[in-house]
Amino acid sequence: MAHSLHLGLFAALALSATTAFAAPATVTVENKTRPTACAEEDNVSMVLRGQGITGFRVEALQPSYIDRIEKDVTAPDFSACNFDGGAHPTDPSYKFKQRRVVLYDGPQWMIVGMTLPSFWRPNRVPVRVGARSGNDFHLVQVFAKSKEKDGKPMEALVLYPADGYWRLKPLPLPRFGDGVYGSSFLMGPVQDAGRPVVDISSITIQTQPLSFRLRFANGGSASVKVAEISQARTALDVSLHPPTQKSRPFAVLRSMFVSMDNADVSELTWQSTPSAAQETKPLPEISSIEAAQVRFARTTPSRHNTSAPDIRFSDFETARRN
Repeated sequence: MAHSLHLGLFAALALSATTAFAAPATVTVENKTRPTACAEEDNVSMVLRGQGITGFRVEALQPSYIDRIEKDVTAPDFSACNFDGGAHPTDPSYKFKQRRVVLYDGPQWMIVGMTLPSFWRPNRVPVRVGARSGNDFHLVQVFAKSKEKDGKPMEALVLYPADGYWRLKPLPLPRFGDGVYGSSFLMGPVQDAGRPVVDISSITIQTQPLSFRLRFANGGSASVKVAEISQARTALDVSLHPPTQKSRPFAVLRSMFVSMDNADVSELTWQSTPSAAQETKPLPEISSIEAAQVRFARTTPSRHNTSAPDIRFSDFETARRN
């Protein structure tokens, strides 16, 4: 009996000696922006890379000038574009049967799957919420039932299963109606398919607590917990498996920049380490930075998507063993 106890104690000590724990990390952010005069074109690509990243947080935050907005300009502006609101002229077009399916409707959330009549990729990704599912949705929308809006469902999150794009926004302040999206982003093994994409093989959504389980075509996976939806922020806590390799981006922010007053992101604010002083530079002046947290922001009110949120990546972690 004593011998067995000693063996059990030894095994427990050995297990504890190799327990993984999260350690703060920094990532490299590369600016791959190209010039454009079109306010409806995603010409901004901010590429995030890091070695061994296993988790991080991404948030949509109200712009710092939100209280100074006199007129919220949310209408699209195709005045300097070579397309007029339809598909981009360089995109392929695959046809689908249009539909809208309420996948879940509960006291806090409503989750909707939408299939568009056409989309630029043919990919069909199985999406499941409880007993309801579909494999042809181009948008999965999450609506929060806002107390501030008398229980009206307010859209706060959209995931595009066929190309891996996400969009977030906080719940809008009362005077801003339904609010507006700005920048989008990708999370997972990013690759180039004419534009950055993440190939997802399946999506499972849990409603209590609200979270997404993504399996990627390369065999990896991500767990995305919706940590908060409020007027201050919509926040996601992301876990990646396996840990990232620095040779491949694990996230890309996609946005628009024409000028400092016509942009969905016009400057970056970041800390190079968790204890470093905060730095801010205009987007065109940045080629690459090392960051423990980075906010893709605007301090000059934009004449495009004026109230659209800032997007911040933070709390990068690696798994280490003691």
